[in-house]
Amino acid sequence: VHVISQIDNFISINNAIDMDLFGQVNAESAGTKHISGTGGQLDFALGAYLSKGGKSFICMSSTVAGKDGSLKSRIVPTLTQGSIATDPRTCVHYIVTEYGMVNMKGLSTWERAEQIISIAHPDFREQLIKDAEKMGIWRRTNK
Repeated sequence: VHVISQIDNFISINNAIDMDLFGQVNAESAGTKHISGTGGQLDFALGAYLSKGGKSFICMSSTVAGKDGSLKSRIVPTLTQGSIATDPRTCVHYIVTEYGMVNMKGLSTWERAEQIISIAHPDFREQLIKDAEKMGIWRRTNK
């Protein structure tokens, strides 16, 4: 991390399996089913985050097709039990889906939830807002 962060304008681009409304990134498992290793993802994400002029991007499609063919959101209220938080929310800089890009740096919990929901698939946004309200991380003053 230290070496990477010393490189000005360092860019890191990584993928995710899913992400929760707090901004925690899971890039390793589906619940307890292991899919991939970290491959240094956190080192590169944090190094870019700390680099002067650097940027770290977590890129993912907003949905995935379930085994039954149904559409499932990859943005979830909380990570599935047994899933691995590859990147903690405090180290996530930019998140990108096909619905946009948001900058998470320095945001409060409710601001994070609002930004993440804004790039979720439109079919899942209302339910994610309801879930965030139940979790106490959504303010009625939000957009």
